[in-house]
Amino acid sequence: MDMGMELKSFIKVWVLATTCLSYCYYITARLPKGVVRLLSILPVIYIFIILPTNLTSFNLCGPTAFFLVWLANFKLLLFSFDQGPLSPPPPKLFHFISLACLPIKLKQKTDNDTNPSPHFMPRSLLLALKTFVLVLLFHIYSYRQFMHPYVILTLYCLHVYLQLELVLVISAIPARALFGFEIEPQFNEPYLATSLQDFWGHRWNLMVTSILRPTVYHPVRQFSKRLIGSTWASLPAIIATFVASGLMHEVMYFYLTRVRPTWEVTWFFILHGICVAIEVALKKVVKDRWQLHRAISGPLAVIFASITAFWLFFPQLTRNKVDEQVIWECSILLNFIKQKVSSCFIS
Repeated sequence: MDMGMELKSFIKVWVLATTCLSYCYYITARLPKGVVRLLSILPVIYIFIILPTNLTSFNLCGPTAFFLVWLANFKLLLFSFDQGPLSPPPPKLFHFISLACLPIKLKQKTDNDTNPSPHFMPRSLLLALKTFVLVLLFHIYSYRQFMHPYVILTLYCLHVYLQLELVLVISAIPARALFGFEIEPQFNEPYLATSLQDFWGHRWNLMVTSILRPTVYHPVRQFSKRLIGSTWASLPAIIATFVASGLMHEVMYFYLTRVRPTWEVTWFFILHGICVAIEVALKKVVKDRWQLHRAISGPLAVIFASITAFWLFFPQLTRNKVDEQVIWECSILLNFIKQKVSSCFIS
């Protein structure tokens, strides 16, 4: 893979994406909400679906596909009906572009739904520690020929979490620095989850959670109320949300592997959707009469998520050598940084 050509393709992709979002800001926003605005946005949605196919690097294609195909397209669909974070349109173009495609959710004083719990250390120090652990993992990979495959897979699971969180944090920095946005954290220490519901709803990749709620969860819940009543309407809404997440992960995997889907990752999310729905139903039934202590329910939830990830989430990636590509690309980046640091000290 020619990294020079890849970087040129990356720049072209984002220039075109910025142009499309400028069209949405200046033209589409002036159209009446509803079908007319949706029709004007459909060409942009199509272009965003095509753009990541111009990239082959995991570290460039993966975030681009996530930002454009998932986040931007879902936000634009909401925008068509005057809903979501783009409605009403912010006063400046680059505010609109940032909110449309970057993994940011503006913090509001009355928004307590995903406020992070208190941390045992400052967030900046915690991020520095996670960066150190991620770099350490890259060095450990040099000895993976001496490790059991399950140990390597465990390290890779930790690697995916750390890199995903750091990439999302870094991508949100420009919006915070340039515009002074107060931004909700994208992750809220998922290893401290007290249940599966807490893990998926309040701790893991909160940007996805915040975009799936208005696009999938709330509409399905409103429809289900008319069929089964308000008490149990959340259960089909939960499962539908996880199904949508699974299908979108299949799309993301296609961009990374360029092979036909095997639907394992979809079944991973369907399984977790069913389990979360069962958990919610049990909580409604027993209420305050009986409850597992968080010291038990938390580790069980994290262990269950890890085991099912080994079983269903990672095989599509490891089978197509995406894990090896990630390690190789990160090694190149580390060597580049080492060379630059060494040259600075020598000079």
